[in-house]
Amino acid sequence: MACLCLMYEVNNCLIFLPFGYAADIISTVEFNYSGELLATGDKGGRVVIFQREQESKNRLLSRGEYNVYSTFQSHEPEFDYLKSLEIEEKINKIRWLPQQNAAHFLLSANDKTIKLWKISERDKRAEGYNLKDEDGRLRDPFRITTLRVPVLMPMDLMVEASPRRIFANAHTYHINSISVNSDYETYLSADDLRINLWHLEITDRSFNIVDIKPANMEELTEVITAAECHPHQCNVFVYSSSKGTIRLCDMRAAALCDRHSKFFEEPEDPSSRSFFSEIISSISDVKFSHSGRYMMTRDYLSVKVWDLNMENRPVETYQVHEYLRSKLCSLYENDCIFDKFECCWNGSDSAIMTGSYNNFFRMFDRNTRRDITLEASRENSKPRAMLKPRKVCTGGKRKKDEISVDSLDFNKKILHTAWHPKENVIAVAATNNLYIFQDKVN
Repeated sequence: MACLCLMYEVNNCLIFLPFGYAADIISTVEFNYSGELLATGDKGGRVVIFQREQESKNRLLSRGEYNVYSTFQSHEPEFDYLKSLEIEEKINKIRWLPQQNAAHFLLSANDKTIKLWKISERDKRAEGYNLKDEDGRLRDPFRITTLRVPVLMPMDLMVEASPRRIFANAHTYHINSISVNSDYETYLSADDLRINLWHLEITDRSFNIVDIKPANMEELTEVITAAECHPHQCNVFVYSSSKGTIRLCDMRAAALCDRHSKFFEEPEDPSSRSFFSEIISSISDVKFSHSGRYMMTRDYLSVKVWDLNMENRPVETYQVHEYLRSKLCSLYENDCIFDKFECCWNGSDSAIMTGSYNNFFRMFDRNTRRDITLEASRENSKPRAMLKPRKVCTGGKRKKDEISVDSLDFNKKILHTAWHPKENVIAVAATNNLYIFQDKVN
């Protein structure tokens, strides 16, 4: 898939957050339902929203350009004095709500707290008050001799972000997923051992619908790694585990969904079992297709597509970086083997994308079974320049355009990606840089 790099520059610098700080590392990326807005969260608790440039006849190349629309501090660091535990401000997930009026709403979550934010525009202000001057000072009521009718006057556009709801005190463990239900009134939040169901209008209580915590924690064998609501059926959701299994649950069956309706697991080949088998089989992300017929899971080495009507094996398996299988020992020693890569569908469910190391990201065409490896880096990606496919050499003589597997930089990793819901525009987070790529413009 040919893509055009649009790495945005203002005064010759990348428009995102300053370089060199751990707080600037992007921790989540999410397009809204129309694709006109793109939100990113970082380890410093900030949310940056980008807005798409409007098309114009004079700027034909601007259809994929996004500029900063709003920036606000979503979460602050906290301290749990009862448990002597620091709660960091890092944004784990952002989920948009469908737009109902002129304002936009999104959910942002750190390890313990979920907030509902309203993002609205203001381009007019009231002038001509009776009881106060234009500078805001109160007037002496005895000196008011005439009655004025306030009027709305134009002003510079101001984008305001205000918290409308705060959902707290419901998770003992770290929140790893939030997912808005298709009824647009409820949403799920999941931590390592529990999944809660919230109503968007109710903040002081939630319903615990999955609880896998054993009576004796020494008997704990797996944890919940991700959860998502079905895109069309508000009673159906799935959650994945560290054992590489996926459970589909129906909330109509019981109030507590500890018993699943369907259980998806691919049998392991005994001949390929190793010390690392259980670690690399842990699922780091699960996503329903837009149609609701399929779901996609990402483990450490591969992406799998499952048909919801077939539980015993996936219908498609794509190897993301199989060349790392021989490097699992060193990846275990430097903790990279525990990295949680995300995955995403394109708008028509015909292609999927996920990240890898060395700032590589992989795209797979489900119809042709073709795949491509691309790199997001400032050195190799000039604005409006074509991206060249990258290849990794695993042994033997290395060709000119290939990179050796021994030369890969494991500190450069793409964990978070997002695909525009309607067009071939993608967002890729590479540490503290945000890249936007789009189809080639003819």
